[in-house]
Amino acid sequence: MNGPMSRRALLALTARLAKQSCIVLTLPMVLSGCERARQSAAEGALFSTLNSDEASELAAIASRILPSDETPGANEAGVIHFMDHVLGDGRDDELALLRVGLLELQAMVQQSFNTPTFASLDSSQQDELLTRIESTQFFGTMRFLTVAGMFALPEYGGSADLPGYRMIGFESRHFWQPPFGYYDADYAARGE
Repeated sequence: MNGPMSRRALLALTARLAKQSCIVLTLPMVLSGCERARQSAAEGALFSTLNSDEASELAAIASRILPSDETPGANEAGVIHFMDHVLGDGRDDELALLRVGLLELQAMVQQSFNTPTFASLDSSQQDELLTRIESTQFFGTMRFLTVAGMFALPEYGGSADLPGYRMIGFESRHFWQPPFGYYDADYAARGE
C-alpha cells in the first residue's frame, strides 16, 4: 500500500472480505465483541472461547495476514482477543468450522514440515501454507476477523493503540472542522 487508503477503498475491501467469511458482523456485533475483549484484557483474563493452543495458532495466522513491519500488526492490535469474543457470541457453527480448518492446517503443517504447530514455523513456511489455503472459507473467515479486529474501535478492545487507524491515515478526533477528509480538502483546494 502506498500512502493512506481511502475510505471507499477500505469499505470495498471489507465487503470483499465479508463475502469470503462464514461470519457476518454488524456494527453492534463488532462493538459488543470489542467491549468484551476490552473487559477481558483489563481483567487480565485468558481466553473465554478458544483454548490456549487454538489462540496461539489463530494469532499466528492473524499475524501473517496483518504482519508487523514499520507499523504494528494484528498481534500488537490484540486481534486474537477480539476473535475470541466474537466466536463465543453464540457462533457454535462458525467456531466449529474454524476448528476443523485449523485441524486441517495443522495436518498440512505436520505433513509438509514435520512439526505440530503453525506458530512454530518461520514466516516463509507460514506464508507458503496460507497461500495454499487462501481460497478456503477457513482462511476467508480468518482474514475477515483479523481485519475487523484491526479496525474496530480501540475504546472497545479492538485496534489497541490505533494501528489500524494509522494504517489508513485516519485521525481519531472527537470533533472535526471542515474540510472533513481529503475529498473535502481537494474540493476546497480547487476553490469549489
